[in-house]
Amino acid sequence: MSKMRAMVVPQPGGRLNMEERDLPEPSRQEVRIRVQACGVCHSDSITVQGQMPGLVYPRIPGHEIIGIIDALGPDVDGWSVGARVGVGWFGGSCGFCGHCRRDAAFACENIQSVTGVTRDGGYATHMLALTSALAHVPDALDAVQSAPLLCAGITTFNALRNAGAKPGDLVAVHGIGGLGHLGIQFAARQGFRTVAVNRGRDKETLARSLGAHDYIDSASGDPAQALQDMGGAKAILATVTNADAMQGIAGGLGVNGTMMVIGAVGDLTINSLDLLGKRAAVRGWYSGTSRDSEDTLLFSQRHGINSMNEIFPLQQAQAAYDRMMSGSARFRVVLEV
Repeated sequence: MSKMRAMVVPQPGGRLNMEERDLPEPSRQEVRIRVQACGVCHSDSITVQGQMPGLVYPRIPGHEIIGIIDALGPDVDGWSVGARVGVGWFGGSCGFCGHCRRDAAFACENIQSVTGVTRDGGYATHMLALTSALAHVPDALDAVQSAPLLCAGITTFNALRNAGAKPGDLVAVHGIGGLGHLGIQFAARQGFRTVAVNRGRDKETLARSLGAHDYIDSASGDPAQALQDMGGAKAILATVTNADAMQGIAGGLGVNGTMMVIGAVGDLTINSLDLLGKRAAVRGWYSGTSRDSEDTLLFSQRHGINSMNEIFPLQQAQAAYDRMMSGSARFRVVLEV
């Protein structure tokens, strides 16, 4: 039997180990994917560190995957061997009603699978995926450069297009890191007056090259007041991982503005009187469905949106993961398989 290679977490808190396994055969409504690239995301720590109850080990992490279908299971319709596909956080649905494929906010007692968490992911040469998890990948997109669009990309793109802002509205992207450098590109291409907010001025030139129309140095003054001086933000895309910084910019919302929280910071303290006076809101957002992934990839292709990545070979997945977790990566980390 043919073999595959995978970087495996043996138990919660364990280090990634290379294993050789038999090549798996896809079951009903599954395909086998020959992985070309897989992004290394902070959410992979859920698997590596065992942050979710009931996880089964050993487990292969990875949910920013681009590859080629090389085998079909029974009852697979609409997909063929050789098709280029992407798989993100959304690992597929039970298939009973299909609502969760169309709407990531749909809640169901039949919990959808999560790639790289409840089922094996893309830190491997091959993987299995449900057809409901698959997104078409345009041929023009480079696999390594585009893999982070399946999580970091879809999260920022989806949050922005659900924030209630319209072309011409003031939108602030708070933080210029793995999420924020994509958020600036998406916000500018969606027609928003895009303001980048970051501590210090060392990333101002980069932010403007990505499409930011204005820049606020949060270290030199009050970023909320700076946004108010511009008329107030219709939306703030909060990508930072510092609760104090996130709380400090919420006051920059304008009337009917929304702060979309996509950075994980835990507890937040927000001035409710300020929200009441402006009819403003703070809203969390994560990822999206396979259909949202397709929208993200097509929009990125048409508007020249690119992820800035550090690239590692599969066998160096532990070093890649450590680099990402250290916060030193500029800006995403990708395994080239």
